[in-house]
Amino acid sequence: MNEKKHNLGFFERYLTLWVALCIGAGILLGLYAPEFAQTLDGMTINIDGAPVVSIPIAICLFFMMYPIMVKIDFAEVVKAGKSIKPVILTLAVNWAVKPFTMYAIAYLFLGVLFRQFIGTDALDWVKMPFGLDLPVGSIYGSGTVVIQDGIKMLAVPLWRSYLAGCILLGVAPCTAMVLVWSYLAKGNAGHTLVMVAINSLVMLLLYGLIGGLLLGVGQLPVPWQALLLSIGVYVALPLFVGYFSRKWIVSHKGQGWFEREFLHVLIPITIIALLLTLILLFSFKGEVIINNPLTILWIAIPLALQTLLIFTVTYLAAKRLGFCYENAAPSALIGASNHFEAAIATAVMLFGLSSGAALATVVGVLIEVPLMLALVAFCQRTKNWFPGEVVSDAYSEQLIHRKADSR
Repeated sequence: MNEKKHNLGFFERYLTLWVALCIGAGILLGLYAPEFAQTLDGMTINIDGAPVVSIPIAICLFFMMYPIMVKIDFAEVVKAGKSIKPVILTLAVNWAVKPFTMYAIAYLFLGVLFRQFIGTDALDWVKMPFGLDLPVGSIYGSGTVVIQDGIKMLAVPLWRSYLAGCILLGVAPCTAMVLVWSYLAKGNAGHTLVMVAINSLVMLLLYGLIGGLLLGVGQLPVPWQALLLSIGVYVALPLFVGYFSRKWIVSHKGQGWFEREFLHVLIPITIIALLLTLILLFSFKGEVIINNPLTILWIAIPLALQTLLIFTVTYLAAKRLGFCYENAAPSALIGASNHFEAAIATAVMLFGLSSGAALATVVGVLIEVPLMLALVAFCQRTKNWFPGEVVSDAYSEQLIHRKADSR
């Protein structure tokens, strides 16, 4: 196969640049045209007078998720699950290790080492948990009920709000860009798709449970109803729409047309929707960043360390368990990367578009591409650590050729 085909697409290749430009655009928008972003954020679905879902953000986030979910063929990927050990390792790391190491690392850096730089008395105003109506001055977790712009909000320590965003990243295993990382690393395409499908289903059960547990441990609001609503809107809905629309398109147009034409049109949609969301997010955080320009650095350090730790643990465990390289690389890359689309969506719904939690999830996007590309390169340089490469099963080869042809 032509080596040149193992390349990122135009949008993916320069994702970090696009994110940086959107950060700048969002900050400028917030400084010079704050009413525009505020008007969009005011377009909400309210329950009992409280804003629960931002309509513009919900639309953007659906189009971030749908192109990912429609790629998953649940009827076929199980054929590639020939080895159970890589599946067990990936599930164990993603759900039994990663969320808890993320909490510990983020708490250490944001709550201890960097707390004075963030501001020991700095506050963030986040949404009241869905269905909760406490009087002004009440204490809920680490927050105090206050009136902000005529709406009851919780004033929480800013570093804890950043911690919340890190938690939401830690409990969101990647189901999108990991397809690119595995492809670039020349991993087992079948195993990668199996794990994308399994993680999407497991998220329906464990994302809210583990996320709510760790938010509670961190003395942050635990809006269980909103967590369930978030999973329904931002995971289950695009998952089911993707499944049924894929089934309909393939039955009426054929698999070839679906791969060559339909998916090709969808490639930039996720990135465009993400970038529009980032502009809105940063339009509300411009003043915070201008006043403390190192904010992004304080958040990025624990996120980067978490990524490197999880990759190292999984990669070495795969070596110890005797995996071939084709299974070891995607197993480690899946654990290291995050489903930042779902994390951003959940942070916005739970805590608000202007919250520190939403900002922390965006920082996850900023560091993901360069860091994961470096890990892909590391994988390729260390192939000789593993037993001789196995010949990919026929289904994996078919997937690789389909992806190459679609590019």
